[in-house]
Amino acid sequence: DHVKNYRPKICKLRVFTLANRKDELDSETRKMATMLAKFRIEFSSVVVIPDVTKPASEASRARLDTMLASLPVGAIKDDEMLENKEKTNRHLRLSELLQTHSKDSELIFLTLPMPRKGRVSAPLYLAWLDIMTDNLPPTLLIRGNQSSVLTFYS
Repeated sequence: DHVKNYRPKICKLRVFTLANRKDELDSETRKMATMLAKFRIEFSSVVVIPDVTKPASEASRARLDTMLASLPVGAIKDDEMLENKEKTNRHLRLSELLQTHSKDSELIFLTLPMPRKGRVSAPLYLAWLDIMTDNLPPTLLIRGNQSSVLTFYS
């Protein structure tokens, strides 16, 4: 009797995506909403984030520095940090955006960044993942292969 009266908690799906340029915000929002509608995926909002490349806050940098200081000496070389400066900033900014937009979510689905073999060491890659998911609700990291996996036949 309790099974037929059970109503699962209704969750809202909010979709966040990144824009390459600010002048593409409206276009990117419409394209994402159209794609979700084609696949009959109900969503409450689509938000396109334009400023992922701006410099991360000093607080975020300090959190990362503290984390990296706890690693064994030489785990991440200075030249690797320099070579991955932009990517590190991007992951710090994503962490800030996740905290701003999703800290009160029930569940977060997040695409894993693609590690470049030979260009990013395991300790640095794991530090990126740790900093992005720190103090968040349950987060499901999804690995893709950078190619489309949805097919729509009209």
